[in-house]
Amino acid sequence: MWTAYLSETYLLTGQIAKASTLAEQALALSRDRKERGYQAWALRLCGEIASQSEPPEIESAEAHYCQALALTEELGMRPLQAYCHHGLGTLYSQAGRAAPARAALSTAIEMYRAMDMTFWLPAAEAALAQVA
Repeated sequence: MWTAYLSETYLLTGQIAKASTLAEQALALSRDRKERGYQAWALRLCGEIASQSEPPEIESAEAHYCQALALTEELGMRPLQAYCHHGLGTLYSQAGRAAPARAALSTAIEMYRAMDMTFWLPAAEAALAQVA
């Protein structure tokens, strides 16, 4: 998981290439070790990186988010599930796909509220307002 944390740090500082390399390493390690929870986190991170690449890698990001969502649903990882919906909604909005963007962002907002994850609500609500 430390590899994924470092990757996320690089992503937050705009160092996409380094973030991508480390995220792929984190994903490979989690798969090798059969750590499915960490695999879900790494898949979401790969989706974030692909969506923030220049130009955005829409299909890759969508695939990673969807794979992460499938694992989170199976493992009951609701907070990560909400993050994935938020990421997908933002991605769909970026790609000009308004209807799926609204659906994903609405789901994220609903989940954030249900879990009292209020820190993330303003960003998700602002993204939804931009789509509407």
